[in-house]
Amino acid sequence: MTSTVAEPVAQAGRDEELKAMYEQINAKNMFPFWAKRSDVEHDEIKQLMEGVKAVPFHWSFKRDLEPLIHQSARLINHADSDRRSLILVNPGLKPKRATVTTLYTAYRLNDPNEVMPPHRHTASAIRLGLTGQQNFTGVEGEDIVFGHGDMVLTPRDTWHNHGNVGSEPAINLSVLDYPLVETLNALQFEHDYKEDGKIQKKQTARFTPDYSARMYGTGGMTPRFVDHRRGGGDSSPMYVYRYEAMREYLERNREWDGNPYEGLLVEYTNPIRGGAVYKTMTFFMQMLRPGERTLPLKQTASLLVSPLEGNGQCIVDGKAFDFAPFDTVAVPGNHWMELVNTSATEPVILFIASDENALDAFGLLQRFGKTAGGEVVRLV
Repeated sequence: MTSTVAEPVAQAGRDEELKAMYEQINAKNMFPFWAKRSDVEHDEIKQLMEGVKAVPFHWSFKRDLEPLIHQSARLINHADSDRRSLILVNPGLKPKRATVTTLYTAYRLNDPNEVMPPHRHTASAIRLGLTGQQNFTGVEGEDIVFGHGDMVLTPRDTWHNHGNVGSEPAINLSVLDYPLVETLNALQFEHDYKEDGKIQKKQTARFTPDYSARMYGTGGMTPRFVDHRRGGGDSSPMYVYRYEAMREYLERNREWDGNPYEGLLVEYTNPIRGGAVYKTMTFFMQMLRPGERTLPLKQTASLLVSPLEGNGQCIVDGKAFDFAPFDTVAVPGNHWMELVNTSATEPVILFIASDENALDAFGLLQRFGKTAGGEVVRLV
């Protein structure tokens, strides 16, 4: 093989040949690494140069979600689908099922006494109770009944089923790392749950309903007499985190100075190992005291912000999204965010999902803040 020095191309023929070359590159499933936004005209290259990125977006529960949730429950029954959920799709990521790059949020209404059969998957998930007090999740033999603000884990590869064991409809919110697992080509599902070689519609309970609280609900105490390797073994073995305990903790520390960029922020953690409940995503509850406004924060991590109590604003790059209970605001990484409690008398309580621990594991987590005077400071 011999190499030759490229001969200069006359400008008259260059544009035509360049266009033809770009068409060949696209047809052969390649991309010109030298391409610049200023001189690329070929449409496919324009699309690649622009890229696909999540954008800040707000879904109103009252306006956007609640009417469709109830309509779907009326039109789609248990026989039609075991997954009657509405996934929030970020406009910048369509048609990918993702609310931010690595995570998605979904809303679901379960009719009275409606319980789906067990399944499992390589994506990890949480469920957060919004309405009703008898939402149900059975996970790895622990039957959990939960209500408003309670967070239930369904770790990767754990058999679980969802539903409602009450006499009134119940709505819950889910967050999954599905987009990340799908990107890593590791997504798998199983639906045929078996006991003694026979397919079952419900798991047999192997733990008491209060198992999570009984074994892990007292801080600073770790039982040595139980096996903590439930599920895949790398997630929190505590499968339900009660809102009452979290709300009381926030209220008890309401007068604490807090962090100027985050107010009072509390992370849900693994009671055995510490740190996040999952390797791929982490969850917080945040209190904004009456009239409180956080200083601007920008990070490479993406956030899903879902208010449980109170009204306020999530300001992203200067654009204000007015939020109310059960809304979701998607805040992709690398955007400046401020949170505002617009009430002078009542606190705001926010449930927040983040992929910060996944980014941190790869050394990609960066956080910046702006001081009251507007100076940008590095936080992480």
